[in-house]
Amino acid sequence: MTISATAGAQVTAALRRFRASYGRLLEWVVGALMILLFVEVTAGVVFRMVGHSLIWYDEVASVMLAWLTYYGSALASVRRAHIGCPELVDVMPPGPRRIVNIAAQVVVIAFFVMLGYVGVSIMPILAGDTMVSLSWVSMNFVQSVIPVSAALIVVAEVTHLVDLVVAAPPSAGTGGPALADGLH
Repeated sequence: MTISATAGAQVTAALRRFRASYGRLLEWVVGALMILLFVEVTAGVVFRMVGHSLIWYDEVASVMLAWLTYYGSALASVRRAHIGCPELVDVMPPGPRRIVNIAAQVVVIAFFVMLGYVGVSIMPILAGDTMVSLSWVSMNFVQSVIPVSAALIVVAEVTHLVDLVVAAPPSAGTGGPALADGLH
């Protein structure tokens, strides 16, 4: 099936707008988590300095740092800012380069689909567990970051896969958007 150049350009433009909005949303989430983590750790330090340590601040800070890492990874996926090694693929001829980029994108998506599935499957196991210092906070809530962020990453990666598939067939010197485009 061949996509016309006009249709491909429209799809690419729509994906670009979606990714920009999606990226802004994730920026807000990551920014909010950073601010909350800063406030929480600062409050823990201040309370410790005045002799009234908060028993929960270490555990909550650890959870917030993990959440920041997972949601930050979703933002990095949108921006194509994950570590990559495109040099090997860049020396390939355009046709094989495009195929390898598409295959790599499919592998990345498959990994995060699997991670999301495993994340959801552990939820019933954690149903009765709670945080140690805050017994009213369910571990299901704490660990929900795994399937949620995996889904967010899959959305970002699928948009990039569509870019690779819809991109005009490569001519000499081009192979469509590379897996690590955001790193150059």
